[in-house]
Amino acid sequence: MGDTPTAQLSNVSSGNKVQIINIDAGWGLQRRLADMGLTPGLRVTVVANHKPGSVVLDVRGSRLALGRGISNKITVRI
Repeated sequence: MGDTPTAQLSNVSSGNKVQIINIDAGWGLQRRLADMGLTPGLRVTVVANHKPGSVVLDVRGSRLALGRGISNKITVRI
């Protein structure tokens, strides 16, 4: 795990498949993201990264758009 690259979700380019490692947020946002299916360990595909806007993910076959602030709080393994 030491040499596997990690990044903030907001910095991942479109088309990359990533695994969520950590969500650095308060319990309210963590719960809201968990309710949407975003939990550590989940693998997702970055469909689009509209810098400086939203990040669109494919989560288990569904599209989910996250704002830049929220995507900055999510650490992923590329």
